[in-house]
Amino acid sequence: MRVRVGYLAWIVGVAQFFVVHRIAESAWARPYSWARNNISDLGNAHCAVQPEPEPRYICSPEHGLMNGSFITLGVLLVVGVVLTGGALWRTGRTAAMARLLLAGAGAGFVTAGLAPADVNENQHVLGALLIMVAGNIGLVLAGFGLRERMPIPLRWAAGLLGVTAIAALGLFLSHHYLGIGMGGMERVAAFPLLFWVLAVGGHGVTRRSGRTHEAIPAARLSRAG
Repeated sequence: MRVRVGYLAWIVGVAQFFVVHRIAESAWARPYSWARNNISDLGNAHCAVQPEPEPRYICSPEHGLMNGSFITLGVLLVVGVVLTGGALWRTGRTAAMARLLLAGAGAGFVTAGLAPADVNENQHVLGALLIMVAGNIGLVLAGFGLRERMPIPLRWAAGLLGVTAIAALGLFLSHHYLGIGMGGMERVAAFPLLFWVLAVGGHGVTRRSGRTHEAIPAARLSRAG
């Protein structure tokens, strides 16, 4: 039950984030763009022209909802890391470091939500670095830290997505957007972690449910014998 709650925490955390993201962007009078706008723009508390890293006008009526979503996502990421424990992770330093860094990404989302970019920029940047540096390094290490019984595609995906996200972060910070815009490149740096967590959570819940249904007939046969 404990492990199942951990998987569900990941699913709920990521799902609510994307739902709230859609609600917040839909509230903009000037259309919000995944290419031209940062994710953090949705949480900015004031309406103003933001000159860096690319000039754009930001006015997010649902910034409070978005910041609440950042905090919720961060808390549930940490809950998932803690509760999945030995069911998902190997013992040893690599797995321990992967879990610590993924929890650090969760702390980053909480920090970003508590400190909107236009209220406390330094603290918000710290949160973003925890997400896109610590979280993505943790994602790479997760490929080596998962238990052997986890599907190979999930283990390989962790490493590949982590490397892709780290490369995207480098491009984002150097202002090389490769035609997908500032916001697009930021998403390539931030979203792989969320997609992987959602996939692992979905696999964990369905696999454990399947085991439960298989165990019931087995128990009945045992009693009948």
